[in-house]
Parts: sequence; C-alpha cells; structure tokens
Amino acid sequence: MSAPVVRFAPSPTGRIHIGNARPALLNGLFARTSGGRFVLRFDDTDVERSRVEYAESIEADLHWLGVRPDLVVRQSDRFAFYAAAAERLKREGRLYPAYETADELDRRRKRQQARGLPPVYDRAALRLTPEQVAAFEAEGRRPHWRFRLDGRTVAWDDGVRGPCTVDCASLSDPVLVRADRSYLYTLPSVVDDIDLGITHVIRGEDHVTNTGVQIQLFEALGAPPPAFAHHNLLTTASGDGLSKRSGALSIGALRDEGVEALAVAAMAVMTGSSSALRPVASLDELAEGFDLSRLSRAPARFDEAELRTLSAKVLHGLPFAAVAPRLALFGIVGAKAEPFWDAVRGNLAHFAEAAEWWGVVEDVVEPVIEDAAFLTRAAAAMPSEPWDGDTWATWTAALKADTGRKGRALFHPLRLALTARDAGPDLKGLLPLIGRARAWDRIRGTPA
Repeated sequence: MSAPVVRFAPSPTGRIHIGNARPALLNGLFARTSGGRFVLRFDDTDVERSRVEYAESIEADLHWLGVRPDLVVRQSDRFAFYAAAAERLKREGRLYPAYETADELDRRRKRQQARGLPPVYDRAALRLTPEQVAAFEAEGRRPHWRFRLDGRTVAWDDGVRGPCTVDCASLSDPVLVRADRSYLYTLPSVVDDIDLGITHVIRGEDHVTNTGVQIQLFEALGAPPPAFAHHNLLTTASGDGLSKRSGALSIGALRDEGVEALAVAAMAVMTGSSSALRPVASLDELAEGFDLSRLSRAPARFDEAELRTLSAKVLHGLPFAAVAPRLALFGIVGAKAEPFWDAVRGNLAHFAEAAEWWGVVEDVVEPVIEDAAFLTRAAAAMPSEPWDGDTWATWTAALKADTGRKGRALFHPLRLALTARDAGPDLKGLLPLIGRARAWDRIRGTPA
C-alpha cells in the first residue's frame, strides 16, 4: 500500500486563525504518524480576493507551528486541468448550461418555499429548447454550468464520524463554473485531489454535505474517491464561529503576542477530543497516540484564557536545548545561558521576558533600597565566593539568625536591591548568575 497523501487547502484571502490551524495540524500529524506526505494547496481561483501576502503569511504561520509541507501548489497555476475536466464532463452530459439570473433563481426558491417545497433547483435548464437558448444568447446572457447529480444516496465510512450518508436527490445540482468562466470550489478541489494523489481528505464538518457531491464528481471523472474524515469545528468560548475576515485569534496575532506555538498546536488538536489538554514539548509528543477517532462530534469550544495559561505551562517545561536558538537571538549565550534558563523559565508568561531577566543578570540595574540599615547588615553577612545553588539559603539563614527577620521582611528588601523588582524567579538560581561583585554593589545601593 502506498504512503498516505493529505492536503491542507486554505484560500489566501486573509490570515489563518486557530480554527484553520486545526485541519492543518490534523493533516500534518496524520502524515507524520503514517509516514505520508503533506501537500499545502492554495485555493486561489478567486483572483480578486486572493493575495500573495496572505499566501506568504500562511506559509510563515504553518512554519511557526512546525508544519512543513512536502509540496506547495497553487490552483491559479492549474486552470488548464480544470478546463479539461469541465470539457470531459460536458461531453459525457454531466455538466450542463443554465441561464437563470441570480434574481430569477431567488424568486423561484421563494415560490417553492411558499408552496412547502424544498428550494432545490428544478433542472429547468435541461428542458430549454434550442430557440430559448438562442434567445438567451441574443440577450447577452452567458450560462453557468451545473453538475448533474445522480439522484441516489452516497455513503462513506468517515474517519471521525463513522458511517455517513448524503441523499443527493435532496440537493440542487451544484454550479461548478460561473457565467464568467471562473470556477467554484468543488471542481478544482476534486481535480487537484485526483492529480496530486490525495488519499485522505481531513477537513471540517461543514463539508459533510459537499462530500456526497464530490464523491459523485470523483466517480464521474473516473477516479476512486479518497477516504474522508470530518472533524468538529472550533468556536469561541461563547460559541461563535471563527472568521479570517474578522482577524480574531489569527496565528500571526497570537505569535506577536508571545503565545507559544506548541500551546496553539496542542489547543488546536486536543480541544474537542477525548485527549486531556496538556502542555507538550514537541510535535512528536503531540503526535504520540494521535487518532482521528478521538475527536468528538460535539462543537469544540476554544477558550483564549485557557490558551494563555497553557502557553505559560509549555514555556515552563521547555528544556534548554529546545530554546537555545531563541535565547541566542537575545544574546543569551555562553556558559551562563543554560543555568539562566533553568532559573527563570518557571516564572515566564512570555518568552520575551527572558531578555528582561537577562538584563537583570548582565546589565546595570538601579537598585531599589527599601531598608538601608538591614541591607548594610546583609552586605556584612554576604558569603564569600564561589557561589552556587546553596549560597542564597546560606546567606538568608545567616541574616535570619542575625536580625530575627523572616518571610517577606527578610526576603523582599534583598530582592528589590538585587533585581529592582517586587517578584520574579527564585533567587537561589539567579543569585550565582548575578555574581558577588554585582550583588555587593546593588546591596550597597550602587547601580551595577
């Protein structure tokens, strides 16, 4: 059996959000765990709304999430394939011209609804005489082209939802080609899936009905349909849908706000599944035990506050090796880098805060003197070098014995003088990095 091939097919008409990240990651993890290939396909046949900058941002967002496509294609480069498929369907009588205007179709639907009938297209175009067609053409009308469905029930075994059926007799024949000869989503998507050898289509449950139509279209083009899996959709915590146009929770915005990519990935994959939401250290860890059947059929509500909490937990658990290149971008390198990360990571809400604490360790700090007399005694009790992880405990124990202070009264004046901050990482790890010379100057009220 050949390796599976999956695809993520965004339209580059806006910036992708966490709801779009869900199918991208589900497809990416499926390919990763099955030894398959992942295709990024830009559905950019809407030339007026598609933008190069959006396509570039989508690639950048996927790269940030750790999703690496094996192949990138653009539908705007493939119009010849769609034209050939349309001509084949015309020859075989499956694609037929229809001349109704949008207003005429709308009036017809309203009449059907008023009579208690479903608003399904009645195939009036198939009953046009040559004279009627000629009259429409003389008016300057150009036809749109509809795919003639077989009036049967289409069934498939869905990778998420189990056995599924769509009664195509209850559907209107879908328009595949507009009057201006541009293509709607359905035909290019099926043609590309055939040409690119897509074996599994993993996408949102809003495409379930489309699947019945597309399976018939695969068959009409002489190709076996792929396996389908329709996952539940992410909504906001209030139950509202996510939209590229609104920009809500876009991947780029989350990245700019300092949310960890692995937190976004974990939320996108685990929300609305039987897997308990938890921080992960890598996509490989996220892929462990990955199974589409774990996804629920109920709506998956995404909580932005929960994402930010998860992001901090991800950050706290990252080992030095995973962040060393990112630390280097802040100039955090050398022998101090790893013990510094171990000292500060548990207190970070965002990775960029590491640069601030590196400044506390390496740059000049203006100490905050809360109790000068106490700090004079602290300077006198300061241990000699070398300093290590026990120095803080040794120093504060001696001060406690000397002054009788404990708790906040003991620790807070020292923290303010050493770091100029009210709170932060445990000084057990931070103090040896600051070093005795700087610590002495700061305790004595000298910027250092």
